[in-house]
Amino acid sequence: MASLIIRRLASALPVLLLVSLISFVLIWLVPGDAAAELAGPSASPEELAHIRTDLGLDQPVWIQALHWYRNLLHGDLGQSLLLGRSVAAAILERLPVTLSLTGFALVITLLFGIGSGTIAALKRNSWIDQAVMMTALVGLSLPDFWLGLVAIYVFSVALGWFPTGGFVAFGDSPVGWLQTTTLPAIALALTQTGLLARMTRSSLLEVLSQDYIRTAWAKGLPGRIVILKHALLNIAVPVLTVLGISIGILFSGAVVIESVFAIPGVGRLIIDAVLRRDLPVIQGGILIIGVFMVTVNIAVDLLYAAFDPRVRHEH
Repeated sequence: MASLIIRRLASALPVLLLVSLISFVLIWLVPGDAAAELAGPSASPEELAHIRTDLGLDQPVWIQALHWYRNLLHGDLGQSLLLGRSVAAAILERLPVTLSLTGFALVITLLFGIGSGTIAALKRNSWIDQAVMMTALVGLSLPDFWLGLVAIYVFSVALGWFPTGGFVAFGDSPVGWLQTTTLPAIALALTQTGLLARMTRSSLLEVLSQDYIRTAWAKGLPGRIVILKHALLNIAVPVLTVLGISIGILFSGAVVIESVFAIPGVGRLIIDAVLRRDLPVIQGGILIIGVFMVTVNIAVDLLYAAFDPRVRHEH
């Protein structure tokens, strides 16, 4: 297990370096001028030139990239051009909000994805199976930002059940947190719930056709033991594969959902930075998303080893 962790950590480093390099290059290809945003529309050319010099924006791109990596090696993500504070502080301040939303969406994905997929497999070819798969297909087909807008109109504007936006921390008010995160979490989770439901159903149907499952039924074991201990446990690896991808998509998808629901998380921070061309914040935000996704992939690999001894023996 230790060798597996070391191998995964070693392979993650070049991935993160590549992600940071690509983000740096792509950001500098985007039109716009951070100095103009900072100076305002009435600034003179001399003032703009002075601001670019102070910020180092007048230097060649490769020099700015070297400065970025040098600071990164010291754990410094740089200073926001417009917020007047460090990028790390701005991200850390908003990261709990994004993790709270993503965690809630993940719980919804797990409960309804695995639950509905299991029910569909046990009720194969019934109207329940067809209804679950149809709902999953609809969830996979609809973009989450559109679902968010529809949810706001129906449940917030028309019915008045939920606020149209904003965020209340769980520590401040659990009820307020639930009210402000339910709609965005559902909109964020619906697509991945449909994907997990379909994967659970197909994997479970394959396992239920195995001889050892028929033997367990023939021995008269209780249904819950057969399903939970023998069937679901043996679909853990394919479900974990989908789940690892889903967690990354949920975290990155929060960028759009937070903007739709005006939630002050990392996603909203990145969108605002893109609109105002705050380059250090954009780079830091993309790097944090990359670190999160790499961490999730490593965790999934470790869970593979926990559920499948063959993975441990390979390493």
